Amino acid sequence: MTARPDDRIEQAEQIIVALGLPRAQQNERSALCLLALLNMIPRRAWRNAADPLMGITPIMDWAREHYGKDYAPNTRETFRRQTMHQFCDAGIVLYNPDKPDRPVNSPKAVYRIEPEALALLRTFGSRSWHNALAAYLSRRDTLVARYAREREQNLVPVQVVAGQRIMLSPGEHSELMRAVVEDFAPRFAPGSVLIYVGDTGDKSGYFDAPLLASLGVSVDSHGKMPDVVLHYTNRDWLLLVESVTSHGPVDSKRHQELARLFAGSKAGLVYVTAFPNRATMSRYLGLIAWETEVWIADAPSHLIHFNGARFLGPYEPR
Repeated sequence: MTARPDDRIEQAEQIIVALGLPRAQQNERSALCLLALLNMIPRRAWRNAADPLMGITPIMDWAREHYGKDYAPNTRETFRRQTMHQFCDAGIVLYNPDKPDRPVNSPKAVYRIEPEALALLRTFGSRSWHNALAAYLSRRDTLVARYAREREQNLVPVQVVAGQRIMLSPGEHSELMRAVVEDFAPRFAPGSVLIYVGDTGDKSGYFDAPLLASLGVSVDSHGKMPDVVLHYTNRDWLLLVESVTSHGPVDSKRHQELARLFAGSKAGLVYVTAFPNRATMSRYLGLIAWETEVWIADAPSHLIHFNGARFLGPYEPR
């Protein structure tokens, strides 16, 4: 007998409750996400559940096509933050299993049902469901811990001070920020102190707000901060570094934004754009603001200066 769409959604909600997910995920949106990740169209039996790789937008498209549930495009973040994050944390869904080091903000991010969860859900509605569920729940904490360790292995370590390091989300952007801290700074700002390094995952990889405040700058959020901020103490300069792998060099607009954000700085301001290689730099060459610096990670001992009266240093506000 073919199940009605509403029946399938209700069954998926029952599964979410049985797996112990919080009340905030016990809803139709989360049920549709689970059904999509199993490719459980209304006429398919649970024993035939599949495990496709799917991103957020394809999940929403799938829900519209097979269950007639049309969500607005601006709810994409709700799907990601209020359902998929919790599915991953619970260990029932894997994040980027095809490429674990994919950047967290990549538009190519995908999810897949975890193999043991798939085996369990294929028993739903059968006589073995309850025993299989009990066995699965008895080892679920172990599964979650295991996948947490695997995610940890893909994080990018960055040395912030002697004997202390932070872990940034995986991806080229984090690798470039690590190069700025560990390769650029010792060469061109020896003895500098790291004040801030952002993270595409949580937006606050490291932030010494008291030190920045002591230099005359107070910020309310990380949203407009550059990727890396260094205090070159020997010269009393603040180096504001944007790390560019796909967008965002220090162009004229960004230069003005940073100038306003750091307008109260007692230290001189130096604007730097970091690129992983020349090929990436060539795509943005026409956008880079004058009176700024460019550093390329695969040629770390060189610095490119865009005009001005000095090679490296701050300029008076224009």
